[in-house]
Amino acid sequence: MANPSNGSGNMLLGFVLATLVVAPVSVLISIYRSEEFNPASWPADYKEKTITVPNVRSGILKISEKIGEGVLRGPEDLAYDATSGFLYTGCEDGWIRRVDLNTKEQTVEDWAFIGGRPLGLAFGPDKTLFVASAYKGLLKVGKDKEVSLLATEADGLPFGIVDGVDVASDGTVYFTDASYKYNLSMYMVDGLEGRPYGRLMSYNPATSRTEVLLSGLYFPNGIAVSPDQGSVVFCETIMRRCKSYHVRGEKKGVVDLFIKDLPGFPDNIRYDGDGRFWIGLAAGMNKEWLLLRYPMVRKIAHILSKYGDFTSSLLKGSGLLAVSVEGEPFFLYQDKALSQTTVGLKIGKHLYYGSLVSGYLSRIHLDEDVVEGK
Repeated sequence: MANPSNGSGNMLLGFVLATLVVAPVSVLISIYRSEEFNPASWPADYKEKTITVPNVRSGILKISEKIGEGVLRGPEDLAYDATSGFLYTGCEDGWIRRVDLNTKEQTVEDWAFIGGRPLGLAFGPDKTLFVASAYKGLLKVGKDKEVSLLATEADGLPFGIVDGVDVASDGTVYFTDASYKYNLSMYMVDGLEGRPYGRLMSYNPATSRTEVLLSGLYFPNGIAVSPDQGSVVFCETIMRRCKSYHVRGEKKGVVDLFIKDLPGFPDNIRYDGDGRFWIGLAAGMNKEWLLLRYPMVRKIAHILSKYGDFTSSLLKGSGLLAVSVEGEPFFLYQDKALSQTTVGLKIGKHLYYGSLVSGYLSRIHLDEDVVEGK
């Protein structure tokens, strides 16, 4: 059966194209400039090429198991407590739920209700769970499941999308505000505008002080503390790259490029304890994205999005990329039909992965080379 919304979208696109042909140039310029949305050209160092990944496994949906179907809706990030064997995730209905990996059935249970839209999750040294709540701010959930709000702004500027979070061994919390201009419901608008509205921050639980470490970032998303605790690696989704910010030593305050030209748009990044970071790729790099190099095309796409969904095809082909602690790509798991994959976490011989839009958590049995660290 044909999709009515797609049909109306095609009709609208035809109307717009016809308008571009027959309407006076002065009228078109007036319409174009009437929008507050003002897309920018990509930075000069942005390239449309992609890196070569030595090992690629395609079609992973066929080998994926579903966990908590109908209960785990939109499992965006994952935090694992190896001591108890519970895997925690934040769902679109505001619940933090956990999966009991000790049971064959992978039992799911409600754990703590925080409301809003929980995104990034990370345990502190004392097993306090820190939560990046997109609409509320930086939160923590104690062992008694009591929810506390820690921060809602930095340097007088309110957060727009508190997105990723991780915690260092000394208790310092590192987190991102993906965009101070837009909220989560408008994340695609932020991407189409292509301007650096994001920030990287730290929170000191001892002093309750929030510090802006970096600003002017392009949708900083997931974040992970390096295994040596000397830096934090964060993903800039729009630019398809990850950077490393040094928090200790002689290079403290220095930003280095960790990996660039990714084969998709990075979301969360998680260290697996076995020498690799796993990066969730929310969408693959396809031909439609190449058209968006032009600010005017992004302007038109934004206008058209008010009348229908013109972005779903852009969000296909997502996957999970494993890279070394030096930022070298190693293994890519992907699927052409996979959409908005946000996180991957290796636990034993399995890779658990979540999505912003799926109604379940997924897992696959990893290839032996990945399990054995080859």
